[in-house]
Amino acid sequence: MNDGSAMLPWHVIRQDDNGNRYRVGRYATRSEAQRVADSLEVRGHERLYWIERLGRKAT
Repeated sequence: MNDGSAMLPWHVIRQDDNGNRYRVGRYATRSEAQRVADSLEVRGHERLYWIERLGRKAT
């Protein structure tokens, strides 16, 4: 892979009140992505934020 996804596998995802989902950002580590997701939740937005790792299937 040469598109950078191997270097930035952790994504922060936002879901709005209408169920629309958006990728907020891509990060190298899980802890970095979690920090960003946590900081967005603290701002008081009525949206759901979570992190996902690209290329991993949910179990």
